[in-house]
Amino acid sequence: MLSAFISSLKNEFRGYNAAALTKDLMAGLTVAAVALPLALAFGVSSGADAAAGLITAIIAGLFMSLLSGGYYQISGPTGAMSAILIPLVASYGIDGVFIATLIAGVILLIAGILHLGKLTSFIPAPVITGFTSGIAVIIAMGQIDNFFGTYSEGSSNIAKLLSYGILGFAPNMTAVGIGVFVVLFMVFFPKKWNAVVPASLLSIIIATAASIFMGLDVAVVGEIPKTLTPENRLMFSALDLKTIGALVTPAFSIAILGMIESLLCGASAGRMTGVRLDANQELIAQGIGNIFLPFFGGIPATAAIARTSVAIKSGAKTRLTGVFHAVGLLISMFLLAPVMSKIPLAALAGVLMVTAWRMNEWESIHYIFSHKFKGAMLEFVATMLATIVFDLTVAILIGVVIGLVFLVSRLSFIEINYEDVDMNRMHVTDPVLCERYSNAKVVYITGPMIFANTQSVADIALKVSGYDTVLFSMRGVSNIDISCAQTLRELVDSLRAKGVDVAVCGVPTHAMKMMDRSDLHDIIGDENFYWSVERVLLTNRPRPTAKT
Repeated sequence: MLSAFISSLKNEFRGYNAAALTKDLMAGLTVAAVALPLALAFGVSSGADAAAGLITAIIAGLFMSLLSGGYYQISGPTGAMSAILIPLVASYGIDGVFIATLIAGVILLIAGILHLGKLTSFIPAPVITGFTSGIAVIIAMGQIDNFFGTYSEGSSNIAKLLSYGILGFAPNMTAVGIGVFVVLFMVFFPKKWNAVVPASLLSIIIATAASIFMGLDVAVVGEIPKTLTPENRLMFSALDLKTIGALVTPAFSIAILGMIESLLCGASAGRMTGVRLDANQELIAQGIGNIFLPFFGGIPATAAIARTSVAIKSGAKTRLTGVFHAVGLLISMFLLAPVMSKIPLAALAGVLMVTAWRMNEWESIHYIFSHKFKGAMLEFVATMLATIVFDLTVAILIGVVIGLVFLVSRLSFIEINYEDVDMNRMHVTDPVLCERYSNAKVVYITGPMIFANTQSVADIALKVSGYDTVLFSMRGVSNIDISCAQTLRELVDSLRAKGVDVAVCGVPTHAMKMMDRSDLHDIIGDENFYWSVERVLLTNRPRPTAKT
């Protein structure tokens, strides 16, 4: 893997010059402008603080960009990840987040080394769409207090909503005004201008300036430390086996989400650039990055499609774009920390509300429901609700299980058609052959002959009753399992006991292997296997006699 990564780096930087460096630098600074408000917002929404989000974007930009499986990948804190961290912070505190991030990094690193980058391809698209929508709901719910300037209690978003019934709900209209302004500004800001100045950044600048000069009474971000090693970071002394054991499950959820987000981002970006993502190298990059992050006070990071797409559209040439984006954020932290500390939380809440809305894959959702794909609809709704009520791991497990049930149902469908033999259609005039197959039936079987279809196979005996010759056309049989093999054996034995001539035609190679393993081939007899039904009908087969 190391030699392959070095080789890809050589190809990436072959012919690199000042012009390419300039494009990387400008693309990196553009991404930094987009990432700055998101990093602060996702840091706050995760239950940590704005500083943690900013540090995460900087460290992820440095480590993950350099080691990434695609030059275009830009990593940092994301809304999806912040949704997982809220209950984690409530239960274990910020130290719990640090330890879980470290464990998740180790899991991702191992997954990359073991070449598990293709695992996400086994998750159905409606499941991914469902948990994305569920996470969007969690993000929006988690920003109610910041958006409305209210207070709630509880270890989950649902518990916090219920607490309003006891604590009351008294919005701070100043905070609401700032949040609504940011939402409207981002929604109606012209797209052509957004390419020059991100609407999220500009709206926060305006809201912060208004809050400072008008002395508005609203909650603000608070102190932004001018260091990458703040006091609030993971220390080796905080690591113990009991805590690590308790955090394995949430760490697994973080790792799964990191894998899904990063690889889906890479797949989308790969289509945009024509350069395929090295999935396993990307998992290694995500793993190493998340191992380092807690020791700098960072929260979990993944590749983010919003920042990655901005990098691509801004002309990124190499992975240095991600590094320059991190440097840009680092400079912002040192120069703008006093100003960023005064950003109203309501403004960041407004950014997150819009982000949550845009996270939903509306085109996919409309397609699923407009075409009334019942299985996909159930997968989507079940996964979304499970994400909101439980957690990501449970949600994906539920979605995948539902998907597998529908998949088995669809794949187990078998079609059996019957047709009387008509020698005239074959233009056969030989009176011997015409008389021989005057009372013959062809059974066309299409689909897998598996345990779910044993009754359908057994029912063939009723359909061919009264015929002296039965020809099984099995060219459309993709597979045979032991259950159906036994049923077919019983069917053949019962037909032969009645003196019925049985021949099998067009068995595919894979199905024939099962016939060999289950002794069906020997029981039916090699002389009774034909390439096609036509070959049988052109052969004057001897008539069997009924067994007594």
